[in-house]
Amino acid sequence: MSTPPAVPSYSSGLAEVPLLGDTIGDNLDRTARAYPERDALVDHATGRRWTYREFVADVDALALGLLARGVKKGDRVGIWSPNCPEWTLLQYASAKIGAILVNINPAYRSHELEYVLNQAGVSTLVSAERFKTSDYAGMIREVRPRCASLTDVVLIGGDDWNSLLTTGRAADPAELARVRAELGADDPINIQYTSGTTGFPKGATLSHHNILNNGFFVGELCGYTEEDRICIPVPFYHCFGMVMGNLAATSHGACMVIPAPAFDPKKTLEAVQAERCTSLYGVPTMFIAELADPDFEDYDLTSLRTGIMAGSPCPVEVMKQVIERMGMAEVSICYGMTETSPVSTQTRADDSLERRVSTVGKVGPHLEVKIVDPATGLTVPRGTPGELCTRGYSVMLGYWEQPEKTAEVIDAARWMHTGDLAVMDDDGYVTITGRIKDMVIRGGENIYPREIEEFLYTHPDILDAQVIGVPDPKYGEELMAWVRMRDGAEPLTAESLREFCTGKLAHYKIPRYVHVVDEFPMTVTGKIRKVEMRERAVELLGLDGGVS
Repeated sequence: MSTPPAVPSYSSGLAEVPLLGDTIGDNLDRTARAYPERDALVDHATGRRWTYREFVADVDALALGLLARGVKKGDRVGIWSPNCPEWTLLQYASAKIGAILVNINPAYRSHELEYVLNQAGVSTLVSAERFKTSDYAGMIREVRPRCASLTDVVLIGGDDWNSLLTTGRAADPAELARVRAELGADDPINIQYTSGTTGFPKGATLSHHNILNNGFFVGELCGYTEEDRICIPVPFYHCFGMVMGNLAATSHGACMVIPAPAFDPKKTLEAVQAERCTSLYGVPTMFIAELADPDFEDYDLTSLRTGIMAGSPCPVEVMKQVIERMGMAEVSICYGMTETSPVSTQTRADDSLERRVSTVGKVGPHLEVKIVDPATGLTVPRGTPGELCTRGYSVMLGYWEQPEKTAEVIDAARWMHTGDLAVMDDDGYVTITGRIKDMVIRGGENIYPREIEEFLYTHPDILDAQVIGVPDPKYGEELMAWVRMRDGAEPLTAESLREFCTGKLAHYKIPRYVHVVDEFPMTVTGKIRKVEMRERAVELLGLDGGVS
């Protein structure tokens, strides 16, 4: 008898519930009509709260205020702020008028801010004035003369922000209705910058259809209803916060709970207790910090049912404690990337503990995934490693004004090539086994070394630089820079490099370790051997364990 053909590593997500075809604004209005008096948004830090009726009223006022200020469909509106209600209000207000919200990482410094403002052509920037050590207003003043498109800056909580709302509340609602009639679900609505493998970040451009449906179906798999209250300590500038958090909530009539402007384990636990949250989000390091809080046992977390853990693999002991000590019996693992809105695979509520710690789940509803041989592009048999690709409603429109870069990752059949190595088992569950590219994941932040290398080349004493990831017990990986110095230059130290980078690079992109070399390990064809560099770094630094 002939051998039966191998089952290919391909899976498509069946769904009884159809895709949503409306815009974010229309979907929000539909929810508000259904649940006008239910809580929509709670800011635990300040005690401010909105019902859905109140939330939509403020969103509409902000939208009308932006229109009165000259913002039009397709204009890019930047948001640079830690988590706060104003961030969320702007997310929905910009969507209602068809402006494209440009998410700017709150950890960025002037070097990165200037690039994003210019690359996206941001005309209006809404920003916090300052947070912790970040003087946002000062950095904006520094770069504004070099940003030709930037015509308007609004500081949250300042006179301009209050004027936007006051003007909008006095405006004719018919103007908003007129603008919304010209919007379509496939219009671009959001640009999120993802660090590039060659130089600067690329702006993943997402539509209403992309992110509204992804948030909705992530929420469906979490079993959300209007009874749910979602604690969102993850940042809004990531898809994790604004899509899996905010849009999952508003598409189900659930409540968004902001525990603090930036992650704080104690404030997160306080918010869960005070607001009787049913769901809690985080990367594994966040859950580890919450479980380690000295007062953990004093918090009443009995309201928790579910939540999402994503960003990096979850250790089995952490997952056990999240289920047993936090009561999150239905906690879900998600996998994705900004370019896919973000979630492609997700574990289900009834999946075993083993499935939740060893896989990233199965393909989401209305999506397809396959695993291909990176060399041939052909789908490999189940159980065989290859590159994970995904296709469907979630795949981005493209990188903002970078068609060549878009073509490098989205093929002619609209498959998004993730660059991640994965294996699919007989039941369609996917396990991520590595990365094709040299991306470093530090505490849930994706870092591409080339961007940092490009910046290090601006140092007057550095001739050449290579950046790698090395193992770290707290963050999973830390950054290490290998540098060649110019003749006569003083050898670089970690301290002097940090001083050079501070204020120009986000803190998590500043290398922790520095190694000065005369030459880099090379292949016979002249390519840098980063694998060998990582192996040698483990020995040099006395680090235990292998390097992913």
